[in-house]
Amino acid sequence: GEIKSAEKIPKTNKLLKLNVQIGSETRTVVSGIAAAYKPEDLIGAKVTILLNLEPRKIKGIVSEGMLLMAENSKGVLAMLSPDKEIESGSRVR
Repeated sequence: GEIKSAEKIPKTNKLLKLNVQIGSETRTVVSGIAAAYKPEDLIGAKVTILLNLEPRKIKGIVSEGMLLMAENSKGVLAMLSPDKEIESGSRVR
């Protein structure tokens, strides 16, 4: 997918609300990555997202997926992104 908008969720330190375009649809994803990423730096980022989860309400916002991230031994997060141009909505295999 591609992140179209991102904003901090008020009264939280870790949570961001992301709108992610996946093919022809857009989903809202709440992610605990605010300590690692500024919302404005995420716009346009290509991301790998897990979609086959039940929607879950987090801080009053329905989250419809989960970003796939890697974390090193020091707790540093990194997004899993395609290394080639690939259309939004492509499947992970």
